[in-house]
Amino acid sequence: MRLTAAVLLFAQSASAQTPMTPEEFDRWSTGRTLDYSTDGQIWGSEAYFPDRRVRDADTGGPCRDGYWYADGDAVCFVYPGFDGTHCWLYWRDGDAVFAKPVQSAPEDAQQHVTLAAAPLDCPAPDVGV
Repeated sequence: MRLTAAVLLFAQSASAQTPMTPEEFDRWSTGRTLDYSTDGQIWGSEAYFPDRRVRDADTGGPCRDGYWYADGDAVCFVYPGFDGTHCWLYWRDGDAVFAKPVQSAPEDAQQHVTLAAAPLDCPAPDVGV
C-alpha cells in the first residue's frame, strides 16, 4: 500500500506541525504506554515494545497484541484476528504529539497522544485476544 498522496495532503494541511518519521516515532514510543484522546476523552491506550511490537487496549475492549511497520511517513498497525491494517500519521506541535488515521477526512478530529499514567490492564489469559 502506497500512502504518498495521503502523506502529501497531510503535509499541506499540517504545515505548522512537525511530522514525526516512523523512526522518530519508534524512538519516542518504545518502552512507553501511550493514551489516545479526543477532546480530553481517552478512547484507547497502547504499550510499545522493542522490535515494533505493540499491545492495544481500546477503552472497554480486550487487549490485542500486534506490530507496526513504516509505509513512507505513516505508521501502520496490524493486529492478527482484527480486520485490516490501520495507518496513522504522527506529528509534533510544540511539546505535544498528535495522530490521525491516514484515511480520515480533513475535518475529522486529531488524536492527542500522551504518556499514560498507568500500564495497560490486560489480565491473563486474554492478553492478545
